[in-house]
Amino acid sequence: MIKPEEFAKSGFNFALFFANTAFDGIERLAVLNLAASRSAFEAFVSNVNTLLGVKDFKSFVEVQKDLAAPTLEKGIEYSRNVIAIATDAKEKIAKQVETHVADTSAKVSGIVEKALESAPAGSEVAVAAVKTAMKSANEAMDGLNKVAKQAAEVAEASVAAATEATIKAANVAAPKAAAPKKVA
Repeated sequence: MIKPEEFAKSGFNFALFFANTAFDGIERLAVLNLAASRSAFEAFVSNVNTLLGVKDFKSFVEVQKDLAAPTLEKGIEYSRNVIAIATDAKEKIAKQVETHVADTSAKVSGIVEKALESAPAGSEVAVAAVKTAMKSANEAMDGLNKVAKQAAEVAEASVAAATEATIKAANVAAPKAAAPKKVA
């Protein structure tokens, strides 16, 4: 027979895993943000020094174009890293949730089966109803897991498509912005 403290310990261990995974993700984001801030500051100082050395407008436009591309690429790389950290944490938690739900479901099913075995005579209809309800609940949980996974995959694909579209748009816009305007 499963003891209540086993359920409590299982729940506590799951909560502990969730907290550790969240803290790991937060720590990775903090390191990423610190590195991005340092890189942005160093690029700013370098860009200001470069712009201070410009002698004419044409050179200024050309330098601006040269400085814009690496900044955009760093921003996109930063976004990819944030997405990778979030995806990694999501996958770890989803896997643990799936395992925890399956384990808990098996334990509850075992308890219910034992209880149903000792059901009084004439309660076959009630026993069948309980078994049907448990089967329906497990099928519903499986369906929810599938929907959640599909939603996550769609969201990740959307972010990837948006990132690629941004890269393409920026690569098209940067040369146009840097081109000198013709005065009529």
